[in-house]
Amino acid sequence: MSAPVERDVRLPHLRLSAQVWGDEQAPPLLALHGWLDNAGSYARLAPLLAERWQVIALELPGHGHSDHLPPGMHYHFVDYVRTVLGAIDALGLTRFHLIGHSLGAGIASMVAAAKPERIDRLLLIEGLGPIADDGQRTLQQFRDAMASEATGRSLRAFASIDMAISARTMASGLPAEQARSIVERGLRKSEHGWYWRSDARVNRPSSIRLAEAQVRAILRGIASPTALLLARPDTPYLPGPLMQARAACVDDIAVTPLDGGHHLHLEHPDAVAAWAAAHIEAAHA
Repeated sequence: MSAPVERDVRLPHLRLSAQVWGDEQAPPLLALHGWLDNAGSYARLAPLLAERWQVIALELPGHGHSDHLPPGMHYHFVDYVRTVLGAIDALGLTRFHLIGHSLGAGIASMVAAAKPERIDRLLLIEGLGPIADDGQRTLQQFRDAMASEATGRSLRAFASIDMAISARTMASGLPAEQARSIVERGLRKSEHGWYWRSDARVNRPSSIRLAEAQVRAILRGIASPTALLLARPDTPYLPGPLMQARAACVDDIAVTPLDGGHHLHLEHPDAVAAWAAAHIEAAHA
């Protein structure tokens, strides 16, 4: 399979990057990555799907090769949603399939609820809606976020790409061979070593989160046939009962478990590609 094509997506206030696999005449499949990931997250899955669809792996602001937000601005979940909506207009995607992983799955859910007439098929890997607030830590979360405004984080330099991969593996538990495509795309080289491209502000805690009742109300706005793929055993922050309750808010959804970790599309690309293709084709049967 040929290497992906690099593409810039120009918004009035921001330049986003994307990697594109497949024929430009093929039906489009927009792919959204997870938190602190980038288009490299789809390096194993996209070539498999590109045999039938044009896969456009969009990089969120502050991630990968996309622009960082201007000084003084902050990364909020709903603003990611607004940015993706702007990107689909800039890309000229009138109707398209949408796939997302983790944070990208949460964003994809909200995009589908905001613009149901644009989404043919919604495919979600390890995520359905954003992390919500149950009220138990609202005040502390708010205080932590306000305190972080005054603190910065020095950039860490790595002597080699392999050292950066090792750091990512230690932090996330993602095996080195699966982390490589994300890490290699997520680094920049300077005379002092390798640095993360991602904006350090992406690591700051959210000041305000939607309440669970609000998330479920928005999920009820999803009209497209939807498929949700969840790791087995459950990821700690995606407990089974919560995900089932959210899935019940979507009229047409199929929930499938798959043995593995949080990055199922990197761990089992063939199985995930088969799952995605089966659900897309089912929507047109």
